[in-house]
Amino acid sequence: MIEIRALHEQSEFAEAVRLQKIIWGFEDLELLPVRFFVVANKVGGQTIGAFDGNRMVGFLLGIPGLKPGGVVYMHSHMMGVLEAYRNAGVGRLLKLAQKEDALANGLNLIEWTFDPLEIKNAFFNIERLGAIIRRYVLNQYGTTTSALHGGLPTDRCIAEWWIRKPKPVVAEYAARIAVPSDIAMIRSQDPLQARDIQQRVSAQFLEHFAKGLAVVGFERSEKAGTYLLVPWES
Repeated sequence: MIEIRALHEQSEFAEAVRLQKIIWGFEDLELLPVRFFVVANKVGGQTIGAFDGNRMVGFLLGIPGLKPGGVVYMHSHMMGVLEAYRNAGVGRLLKLAQKEDALANGLNLIEWTFDPLEIKNAFFNIERLGAIIRRYVLNQYGTTTSALHGGLPTDRCIAEWWIRKPKPVVAEYAARIAVPSDIAMIRSQDPLQARDIQQRVSAQFLEHFAKGLAVVGFERSEKAGTYLLVPWES
């Protein structure tokens, strides 16, 4: 039984820092420190943990954001789950707890970034949660020390989770962007090919978003994960 609860203690924040090392393999310079969790906890952010008994197996960190016009939203900055628990629904439990907290505080929108080459995450974000994507950022965080990033630029999609309204149902799509299903193996064995794929995907996202399209769906097959786009009006 996984327990999801808010984090408040310094020792809990320290454990979340330790999990960052295990999950992403970051060097110390790139870790979010305990004081960042403390500040987030004090200023209306979200510090949430997932526990298997007394063991923290995942965490989520969100911080309030402010858009032009005074619109407040929650920026979901980091979520991590230990490898042994990644197919146990822990990530979903953390995101649902985040949604419940955001709703209780009167928010309409939660945003976060994710790697478009991580097609399992894309399926989860778009199909399981109902996020849409309208923006793409090149090399958002610079090149990191995490082996999970494979030395590639940290290009990112920005997921928008409008938590008070359902995602529209679409019968026909205007464009598709495909990522090979074996991209993880390619990234580890052939970084140059992975970079070529990343550049192709980046160019397609930027082109389609410039034309006013948005990602509202995602399909998976043996060969590829495919982003599905439609014209979008705000």
